[in-house]
Amino acid sequence: MSSGRSRDDTMASFRGEALSWELRDGVIELALHRPPGNEIGTLILCELEKFVEGLEEITRQAHALIVYSTIKAGFSAGADLRELFDGAQRVSKTEAVRGVRDFLERIHRVMNTIDALPLTTIAAVHGVTFGGGFELALVCDLIVADKMARFAFPELRLGLIPGFGGIPRLKRDLGNAVVRDLLLTGRSFNAAKAQSAGLVSQTVAEGESLRIARSTAAQLKKFDRQTASAAKRFIKPVPYDELKRSRSGTKKIRGEHRRATVLAVSVGWVSDPPRPVKGTSPHELRVAISR
Repeated sequence: MSSGRSRDDTMASFRGEALSWELRDGVIELALHRPPGNEIGTLILCELEKFVEGLEEITRQAHALIVYSTIKAGFSAGADLRELFDGAQRVSKTEAVRGVRDFLERIHRVMNTIDALPLTTIAAVHGVTFGGGFELALVCDLIVADKMARFAFPELRLGLIPGFGGIPRLKRDLGNAVVRDLLLTGRSFNAAKAQSAGLVSQTVAEGESLRIARSTAAQLKKFDRQTASAAKRFIKPVPYDELKRSRSGTKKIRGEHRRATVLAVSVGWVSDPPRPVKGTSPHELRVAISR
């Protein structure tokens, strides 16, 4: 016997271990809630894949998507370096490279799907928005940031470059001088500087980013969806060619005493990881930088 519930109904809401979503009044709200800092590892990736699989059905009933975090520390601290590093140590170098490449392919599919949605997408961010978390925010059409938000790509300090598609998307949205500042120095931007650079659409009071994002999404309901979707395709093309090159590239990084081959990703070292700070793990390095 049929339960009477359509697939649209079953996909309209979900609560997982790392994230949740709900469709309300034509707005899909995707909440990240994996402590301590919404690190993007296998768990978040799997649940993001589940989310994008259901988007085709629920987007027919929606006009906007809001991505936000319920974690006090911020939007996302970036990739889960601890998980990727530990996993790489348990297998051969060849298997580790294959595993990271697979992770990259999967995260790019997720990011590209959200980037190309026919909906208007809004990232409501606060606190730490670093590395892979920054790259997730960059796939959205609008970023609403509370005044305590900070944006950074600290990967260079760890012997890495961003690999979730952040570089092509930064180049799409910002001037080259700003892109070089973020990527080559690893410095963080506060919300005010990010807005002045054109990265952030609105800067709001502390704790107000989600409320303002919801208010913005409600306003969007007044507009014709097909017109808005056509305008988005015109002004925000997805840089597929550059994304493909950034995904497949590898880099050689020369340390003070040795050479380490690493994938050009922000997800961890594949083998023989360079340690810029003696005795610290990749996770500790990321946490230290996020502070």
